[in-house]
Amino acid sequence: MSMYHEGQRVLQDRFDGRRLSDVLEAHRRHDTFTDADAEMIRSAPFFFLATAHGDSVDCSIKGGNPGFVRITGPGTLEFPDYDGNSMFRSLGNILRSPAVGLLFVRFDGSSTKLRINGRAEIVDDPAVVAAHPGAKMVVRVTAQHIYPNCPRYVPDMQTVAPSKYAPAPGRAAPPPEWKSRDYIQPALPADWKKWHEPL
Repeated sequence: MSMYHEGQRVLQDRFDGRRLSDVLEAHRRHDTFTDADAEMIRSAPFFFLATAHGDSVDCSIKGGNPGFVRITGPGTLEFPDYDGNSMFRSLGNILRSPAVGLLFVRFDGSSTKLRINGRAEIVDDPAVVAAHPGAKMVVRVTAQHIYPNCPRYVPDMQTVAPSKYAPAPGRAAPPPEWKSRDYIQPALPADWKKWHEPL
């Protein structure tokens, strides 16, 4: 299955890019994780997730302690859905349309970016969820197109510290400031405090 659709081909042809696009697909696209892909995924403290259903398009950042995204097969990975704002924009889109795009990037100005396009499913099997400390549910992604590409235009930025809100065994994640706002308090889910207790 080609990773290009008709709209992409129109622009490739307009700007004489079809040959280059075909060479990149032939030499860079794969559907199982390489050792370099696996290292990028396992060490990531965050990635960007794109989802869509009809006119509802969403891009969000998913974060946790390195290792929170787990490779579970040659072309599959899982990541936890942690406590959030209860809008379920990403997972709601996945529930209706499983096509997703993941972008792993290190803001060091030199590391190759990793793009993964595939099909996602929401897993709420208790055993699977329990294997991801702090998770409400788990998202499993089966890759269709995995392709690393150059870090051009990625700024060189230093990571100072991981997020203090990322769930971790043995410690409680502090509630975010917005959960203390007067207009938010009455609307919080009944079990919201559970997600801020030690794991």
